[in-house]
Amino acid sequence: PISQTSNLNTIKKMINKIFKEEELQLVFAELTKAKNIVVVSHKGPDGDAVGSSLAFQQYLKLKGFDSTVILPDGFPKFLSWMDGANEIKLFDKPKDGAKEIIETADVIFTLDFNDQSRVGYKMSDTLIKSDAFKVMIDHHQEPKDYANVTFSDAESCSTAQLVYEFIEANGDLSLLNKSIAEAIYTGIMTDTGSFRFSSTTSKTHEIAGKLIDLGLNQSVIHEEVYDVNTPDRLQLLGYTLNNKLELLPEIGVAIISLTTEEMLKYNTLKGYTEGFVNYALSIQGIKVGVFVKEDTDMV
Repeated sequence: PISQTSNLNTIKKMINKIFKEEELQLVFAELTKAKNIVVVSHKGPDGDAVGSSLAFQQYLKLKGFDSTVILPDGFPKFLSWMDGANEIKLFDKPKDGAKEIIETADVIFTLDFNDQSRVGYKMSDTLIKSDAFKVMIDHHQEPKDYANVTFSDAESCSTAQLVYEFIEANGDLSLLNKSIAEAIYTGIMTDTGSFRFSSTTSKTHEIAGKLIDLGLNQSVIHEEVYDVNTPDRLQLLGYTLNNKLELLPEIGVAIISLTTEEMLKYNTLKGYTEGFVNYALSIQGIKVGVFVKEDTDMV
């Protein structure tokens, strides 16, 4: 039908607007010269950060480029099932040698953040000082001008979707396999609230369908990510909603906060508070949900 053809042409134009051919060629020209390639994402990595990074690393490998995924700190255990997760290096673990790897990098891909400070103060100094060729792939608003090439789309639901579109724009969809599909799907699923946020478009569903066709089991992925509650986590959630939820209905805001002491009381592990803010957003009339958490050396 003409309407479908028109829609496909619109999508192609959007992709070409973000992923310009000359910039893609420049990136791969730098990759061809590079000896040390690094993929990094933000502090407190979530499903989109881990999923997009692992998917992109695996794509680069299929293109003939070995790379290292480095994260500022640990990620939730419910994301560790993805292929390559056990090889991720953490900056806050000196034995991983992440600082030295970044310092000697020739090309650095920064995924799912728009400002180098988002990797945390411990890692940002090393990243900022690096003279590597930098490429940003991100969907957050107002990207900073630090990268040599910036692929940014604030209307995209996730960086994982942008990784898919990067591969698509480069004409490499035939390289997609089940492992890459699972990582991309996880990133999209978690950053769209299981496809319910307004940033989810027909293109998002189209991509999800194509990923499912590659053999992934979407129900298993959902279980791996969301059906992992422990008694401690459920008790922490109950305590939080009963005692730490503050409503400001006159301005449509809900705030949740947790101190270190409160989290220790419930043996809180990495990822326990993932998704808590969505409970605030689920309240009728609330348009902004805020989650504030005390950490060891910052809030």
